[in-house]
Amino acid sequence: MNKQTQEFSMTSKTVVVVGHGMVGHRFVQELRERDVTDQWRIVVVCEEAAPAYDRVGLSSYVNSWDPAALALDGNTYPGDPLVNLLTGRRVARINRVARTAVLDDDSSIVFDALVLATGSYPFVPPVAGSDSAHCFVYRTLDDLDQIRARAESAPDGAKAVVVGGGLLGLEAANALKLLGLAPHVVEFAPRLMPLQVDEGGGALLANLVEGLGVAVHTGVGTSAIEQHDDGMMTVTLSDESTIDDAALLVFSAGVRPRDQLARDADLAVGERGGVLVDDGCRTDDPDIYAIGEVAAVNGRCYGLVAPGYHTAEVVADRLLGGHSEFPGADLSTKLKLLGVDVASFGDAMGATEGALEVVFNDPVAGTYAKVVVSDDAKTLLGGVLVGDATQYALLKPMVGGPVPGDPAALIAPAAGEGVGISALPDGAEICSCNGVSKGDICGAIAHGAQDVSAVKACTKAGTTCGGCIPSITRLLADSGVEISKSLCEHFSQSRSELFEIVQATGIRTFSDLVARHGTGAGCEICKPTVASILASTSSDHILTGEQAALQDTNDHFLANIQKNGTYSVVPRMPGGEVTPDQLIVIGQVAKDFGLYTKVTGGQRIDLFGARVEELPQIWRRLVEAGMESGQAYGKSLRTVKSCVGSTWCRYGVQDSVGMAVDLERRYRGLRSPHKIKFGVSGCARECAEARGKDVGVIATEHGWNLYVGGNGGQSPAHAQLLASGIDDQTLIAYIDRYLMFYIRTADRLQRTAPWIAGLEGGLDHLKAVVCDDSLGIAAELESAMAEHVAGYKDEWAGVLDDEEKLSRFVSFVNAPAEPDPTIEFSQGGGRKVPVLLGTPQPGAARRRTEESDDESRR
Repeated sequence: MNKQTQEFSMTSKTVVVVGHGMVGHRFVQELRERDVTDQWRIVVVCEEAAPAYDRVGLSSYVNSWDPAALALDGNTYPGDPLVNLLTGRRVARINRVARTAVLDDDSSIVFDALVLATGSYPFVPPVAGSDSAHCFVYRTLDDLDQIRARAESAPDGAKAVVVGGGLLGLEAANALKLLGLAPHVVEFAPRLMPLQVDEGGGALLANLVEGLGVAVHTGVGTSAIEQHDDGMMTVTLSDESTIDDAALLVFSAGVRPRDQLARDADLAVGERGGVLVDDGCRTDDPDIYAIGEVAAVNGRCYGLVAPGYHTAEVVADRLLGGHSEFPGADLSTKLKLLGVDVASFGDAMGATEGALEVVFNDPVAGTYAKVVVSDDAKTLLGGVLVGDATQYALLKPMVGGPVPGDPAALIAPAAGEGVGISALPDGAEICSCNGVSKGDICGAIAHGAQDVSAVKACTKAGTTCGGCIPSITRLLADSGVEISKSLCEHFSQSRSELFEIVQATGIRTFSDLVARHGTGAGCEICKPTVASILASTSSDHILTGEQAALQDTNDHFLANIQKNGTYSVVPRMPGGEVTPDQLIVIGQVAKDFGLYTKVTGGQRIDLFGARVEELPQIWRRLVEAGMESGQAYGKSLRTVKSCVGSTWCRYGVQDSVGMAVDLERRYRGLRSPHKIKFGVSGCARECAEARGKDVGVIATEHGWNLYVGGNGGQSPAHAQLLASGIDDQTLIAYIDRYLMFYIRTADRLQRTAPWIAGLEGGLDHLKAVVCDDSLGIAAELESAMAEHVAGYKDEWAGVLDDEEKLSRFVSFVNAPAEPDPTIEFSQGGGRKVPVLLGTPQPGAARRRTEESDDESRR
């Protein structure tokens, strides 16, 4: 085989990074950020087809099956000529003499330094039958794709076995549950998560997990796996009991450092595996480093992201002549498994000599809390939290520091009332992912960082998992930073306060509102916001009178502007339903007007390329066919996605299509602080991806489960369970209350996920308001929604029936009959595509003030 050597300019040295996981990506980012003189060229060899993604959040892949949703920011290094990313390639061996990394095609890359970031691989116990076709591991996107394929071919409700009851095992069990299987977790230790929680916490965790429909087998191993002719399996446990009729088995029994490449290169490895490195993460070859899970720093491997990031930072500094050393590892963890909070920090098991333990165990409330203190009860050493981990953000930075008063007060039911973040020393670590202390954050605030975004930019705190953001916010407040609630320079009130003013006073115009409660003439922030509030509190057409002047471009023309100045048209299809006649009309309209058509991710048809003067003509034909505006342009309900449900699907347990249609017709036209999306799934297999939506409805045999606060976009969020097993009437009442409460209280352009996170009390408070009517406003919220439903009118039809509104839809005011000559199209890849001849702005030469992640705005 011919060998090809890739060489770079002599002006820079070359570092080869073997592996492109989270830590490998972090190394590249750190080196490029620190290397201000461009000393190093970087070649990254990524064995997987997908570049770096959030492996910690791997289980969320089950919600969308969209790899892009897990992609780490900047993972392809666009526009950086000094980074060469090779995906789907593997380093086969390292030639230490020639200083080359030899790839799987026998080509080679000359290096000045090489960084091993190969991570780890799943350990599969030597169990008879472990190589059966339906046995899997749980480590990569490809692994989950294979698990999904088997789950979808399995009988409804079939059992699935997870070998391993640690963190990843419970995440795997949750994924299998979401795929419609009945998980069984087998853990050899006497409790779940034996490395993170103690006996008491493990007992409560097992009870909570079993209550969620996961069978737990602790204190037993797996002795045999037998796959039968029908594809089902019998799993025999070490106590001779069996789990019969299992459709698949997932091994999650720990990981091992992926160090074979180093072994083959005769690099030193640890007794328990891993590439031996010193405090500078250098191997016994001075030009080769190891980072992340494969690195045995002074003989020890760490399987968490935060220590891995530290190793990446150390090597980036060393390559640039620095002397950084590995600072040690914080093994604290906080996570939510199957909806159950679990956290451990510091000396969670009380291994320190003379350590004392203070425990609060409330099985009725489903909470367990323990703190470990020194023998004189003056120093906090660690702790465990199960069921409620709200105190983690406060307690974890206190480890190693003085206990402020009675240790029991730290975890008592009223914990935190007398203990705040101000009690922490400056050296307390607030962001463990990035090693940022309280002093670092306070220093950034003192030097001008006046909000969370500025603190992130200065310190990197909050940029990885985001768990420390509440602490950052508290530090900002404690430092005397006044976090302004003003909407903009023209209104000192917040959006929610303006909403209450409009509702209480009956003000119906922006000019009246700004004259009575604001200053100046308004701006691009307050005008669309007030327009949204006015639309949310009445059924007036948004282009009526002064309202029309407040809208941004998309609302101004009731369509989404595209990159060449044309518009896209999206007719509403409730629940994804459409008649054959309507499909024919859509197709004929697309042909007659030369539009590009695409099915969107929300089960709608998007028609692209309409000129502004053509919009009313297109709408008229669609309206005559019984369709209406899908409001893809508005901050309003966009779509209610559904699967076919019990009407057609053999797995469906409720009529998801019927419910989706009812919900979409009820909430269509509802103006809100941000766009809203629904999903309705007919069973737990979740084909409508309801848990990724602002409102997610999932059918069960006992009724409907209601999930809220799921968002896509740049900061995706998983929906949280608000109520379970409810009937149709209760479901609609709860959604009415939830949406109206959100519309009344959310900030400008705030999606439901950050809104819920920002509520004092979070989801628990929302449950109290929506389900228990704790504020006594349920009837008022339902009445407001009823007014919206009764007053709804289609916005397209409202334009067609009004000559004054129709007069807006022209390319040029002084030549209304002439189309915009700057708009052209070409063919690309068999598709009609726009030709950019500048940045034309049809109509009133308005510009967009907001961005969206919708397909129709890309």
